[in-house]
Amino acid sequence: GIKPVEDMLANGSKCRWGNYHSVVHFPLSISLETDPSVHLTKTKSIMDRNKHSLVASVLYSNQEFIIKIFGHKVAAVLFKRLQSNTTTFFSNIAGPVEEVSLHGNHIAYIALSCYGNSQALWIHFISYGEKMIISMAVDPTVIPDPHNLCDEMEEALKAIKDTLSCKS
Repeated sequence: GIKPVEDMLANGSKCRWGNYHSVVHFPLSISLETDPSVHLTKTKSIMDRNKHSLVASVLYSNQEFIIKIFGHKVAAVLFKRLQSNTTTFFSNIAGPVEEVSLHGNHIAYIALSCYGNSQALWIHFISYGEKMIISMAVDPTVIPDPHNLCDEMEEALKAIKDTLSCKS
């Protein structure tokens, strides 16, 4: 059933709460593939290699060290420099595996966005229960038709899904 958030926040709960943030950089190649699974396989291998390495853990520990030794102002300057030299941000947030309720109200979906950043495009993937919500933050002065971008992204995801279902 649907678990109340209060139970998940209780003492002795196995849920880990808080703002934990780390960054992993990986290059995205822009190429036209006739078979979307080729591009997906290449990208997935890069992501898996990064996930199975200690990069995210080391970067998180590095952030904690910088904050403790130099303070939040220095950490903010370094993070701003990182953001300013990045073209596009993707975030992949693992939400609750099971659907939850808050004060007796069922939470239908979880979505997030960013505002005031230097990137023209932020794409957030949030898993929640059996769903994946994709939210985007777009600078319309750089990307004039964000709805077309969403349509193209939807078509690409459907093509990948169809290709994978045909192969299995």
